[in-house]
Amino acid sequence: MSRIEAALARARAEGRVALLPFMTLGYPDLPTSIELVKAMVAAGADGIELGIPFSDPLADGPTIQRASRQALQNGTTPADAVDTVRSLREAGVEVPLILMGYCNSFLAQGEERLISDAAAAGADGLIIVDLPPEESDATRALCGKLGLDLIYLLAPTSDDSRMAEVLPRASGFIYCVSLVGVTGARAQMASELPDFLRKLRSRTALPLVVGFGISKREHVEALRGLADAAIVGAAIVDVVESSPREKRVERVRDYVEVLTGRREASA
Repeated sequence: MSRIEAALARARAEGRVALLPFMTLGYPDLPTSIELVKAMVAAGADGIELGIPFSDPLADGPTIQRASRQALQNGTTPADAVDTVRSLREAGVEVPLILMGYCNSFLAQGEERLISDAAAAGADGLIIVDLPPEESDATRALCGKLGLDLIYLLAPTSDDSRMAEVLPRASGFIYCVSLVGVTGARAQMASELPDFLRKLRSRTALPLVVGFGISKREHVEALRGLADAAIVGAAIVDVVESSPREKRVERVRDYVEVLTGRREASA
């Protein structure tokens, strides 16, 4: 059983929705982003998505765009993402680590080299946001050979033919985009999300993991019985942006403890 399978199965057995926070590597700087990841794990995160910064993140809203821009200005590269995975494993982090990025980052580094290096460093999966499923079979084969899950996205706008392209190729989990739009914290979940998740559940036994717009404990709780895990990204970047430098790690840890239910939200 892979780390991803084990983590989601554990949460399911405990009757809770797992949490897989996202962090843009290199934001606000690389050492701090690594400390933020460790803090989220200590706060109860079941796994972590590590964002490879990219200049044109088409699926991301202003918050993660700003974080990516700052990370790129700091000189953060895909190779740094691999080094981060290695350093987290050496530091004793055992939860699933999933690299998330865009095609150009993989192609610029050399796709086979970057994926091989990521697997050797201890990564568990890849999310390549703009990789068309119809053109992903070579990448999927390489990931399978190296023991990595290649994770695909589906959205409420995905029709039956799109699902038929994605579901047979998918492993690890299905990344369920919760809304029509880009990443960013939202006050409410999209009304069409439950029907979308029920439709997907009827077509696949893979875990369903929901991202885009999730920012509150009640959003995570609302997924109980519908999905296996929630992804929170932009809201965590918001916490970093709004916190004094010396309070960033503490406040992110506190926020993730709220999301996991370990801590009550402050009034």
